Amino acid sequence: QVQLVESGGGLAQPGGSLRLSCAASGFTFSRYAMSWARQTPGMGLDWVSDINSDGSDTFYADSVKGRFTISRDNAKKTVYLQMNSLKPEDTAMYYCIKKVNEGLHSDWDYWGQGTQVTVSS
Repeated sequence: QVQLVESGGGLAQPGGSLRLSCAASGFTFSRYAMSWARQTPGMGLDWVSDINSDGSDTFYADSVKGRFTISRDNAKKTVYLQMNSLKPEDTAMYYCIKKVNEGLHSDWDYWGQGTQVTVSS
């Protein structure tokens, strides 16, 4: 059974940093690309970043490019999202999402329960 458990969210000041983690289980983590996405109340899920199965390729939404970094540790079955230079508009529930194969541009099939990020002074 696929499980994705996000952690690391919380309150940060504008310009601050947070590091999100997503612990995966129930599937062969190293064979699948992963994503982070975020959602604000009343809005749809917005894609943030992708990483392929071996971590050699990444892709970012324009809104976070240069500020956020996605990475993964296949030995620990964990994907990370380092968020720097945070802005109030980054406030959202952040979700870790499993893709259907190893490729960056594949579809999503499972996601976690999310971790809340709030950026406010």
